[in-house]
Amino acid sequence: MITRETLQHLPEGVSAPSYDLKDIKPGILHFGVGNFFRAHEAYYIDKILGLPGQHQWGIVGVGLTSGERSKKKADDFKSQNCLFSLTETAPSGDSKRSVIGALTDYILAPEKPDAVLDLLSDPSIRIVSMTITEGGYNINEHTGDFDLENADVQRDLANPETPSTIFGYVVEGLRRRRDAGNRAFTIMSCDNLRHNGNVARKAFLGFARARDPELASWIEANATFPNAMVDRITPTVSPAIAERLNRESGLDDLLPLVAEDFTQWVIEDEFADGRPALEKAGVQMVDDVTDYEFMKIRMLNASHIFLAFSGLLLGYDHIDESINDPDLRKLVEAYLDTDVIPTLKLLREKISRNTRNR
Repeated sequence: MITRETLQHLPEGVSAPSYDLKDIKPGILHFGVGNFFRAHEAYYIDKILGLPGQHQWGIVGVGLTSGERSKKKADDFKSQNCLFSLTETAPSGDSKRSVIGALTDYILAPEKPDAVLDLLSDPSIRIVSMTITEGGYNINEHTGDFDLENADVQRDLANPETPSTIFGYVVEGLRRRRDAGNRAFTIMSCDNLRHNGNVARKAFLGFARARDPELASWIEANATFPNAMVDRITPTVSPAIAERLNRESGLDDLLPLVAEDFTQWVIEDEFADGRPALEKAGVQMVDDVTDYEFMKIRMLNASHIFLAFSGLLLGYDHIDESINDPDLRKLVEAYLDTDVIPTLKLLREKISRNTRNR
């Protein structure tokens, strides 16, 4: 297994964290420690922790579900000191392997609810982030409002000091901070949905208003909900893939992870109580994420669908087969140049600047 002790003897070609794990203090609490989070937010924070003055931005991971699978996941994280390996693979097939040390702890909330609430109340936790999937925000698809009829939500509203949902935990943590005279934290969605910060705002304030309108007003005035655009392909790791990853790396990792070598994170610079030096790790800090969302949806997502359905009609099984078909490649490039790029403000401005600078 990967542990703090075995970091001193990693196989050739596997890089260790560039910082001393003993120096790292938690400043972020994250709900939903899945593959995407580990290859994205934890990856960026891992890079930041190696920079001067950034040791206070370690992450505590929180799992919200119970059951055998959730317990095994928690046990695996604990047994490896929350370390895991990431294999980044380029289109050429070349891979780079590293051990990520950004997680300082992992807590299974159903087993230790008080520990989660204590951290949410702690002023050192200044960002609460999440990857809980689009459906995890409990928004009624018909009304567009937070669904107060949800049975788990109703249970938390009836027992606000012993929560079980992310909404109950976060709002109770903020209530304790308010009552103690401490600052609110940033609520940062890292889920792949448009204007994810606005969705998070609607969800958490919807719960808070149902619990206590005055508390909701305090949260609205003091917490922030930055929108972000996130992008990185992170496949599911089956037992067979995990075995292959360990064989290729020479590691004995209970939690191996693989991702494409491309990654992007664009986030609005709206943080309630400070933030890591995200821009030094390649994160794009912006005033408004909207144009970046348009770019991703209209160029990346749409062209992917374009290639997928066209490829199926031609008998292809994989996207790389479609993009390597010269006719399909020419067709999708014409679609992007003619139908998409003229609608994208950021690209039009970049093309205009490049033209003027020639």
